Amino acid sequence: MTSSAPAPLVFTQEELDKLGRTADALSAYIGKPVLAELIDAEETGFEWVIFGIPLGKDETDEDGVNVAIGGKKARILGNKGGLTVGKNDIYECEFLWAIQLSDLEGIRFIKVDHEGDEIAWSLEIEGVLPFQLDEPEPAPDDDDDEPDNGEDAFHVQSGDPKKLH
Repeated sequence: MTSSAPAPLVFTQEELDKLGRTADALSAYIGKPVLAELIDAEETGFEWVIFGIPLGKDETDEDGVNVAIGGKKARILGNKGGLTVGKNDIYECEFLWAIQLSDLEGIRFIKVDHEGDEIAWSLEIEGVLPFQLDEPEPAPDDDDDEPDNGEDAFHVQSGDPKKLH
């Protein structure tokens, strides 16, 4: 009887897209580049993504946790916060958090903070992300019962005088 090793836990393409969009949204939100690197499952048996803010050349983060993001085989997700990341570039970054995959029952994603503590668990990726990335459904018009008589309070006919009140 041959026993095979369990298949490594890997992110789906949709999950990777959401993780990349999260890094992009964080970059826009805080006004600094945020890098997200996918770490393969080779050593741990599960993939994980690390998020970090690149430090400037003369910048140090003595109170936080610093990590290296990038390198020869690095797989950076998203638009890289506007940075041009070369295939051998390594950035010293302030560690924000990581999201790892799990095979625990009812838990697929675990969010880990800068102290290594597991701070969130979820079966859905949205449960560990800081932003809602899906567009909400537009609210239905509640005046659909009224007939459309061609009048619109915000519409100005081409022959109407234009005045500011």
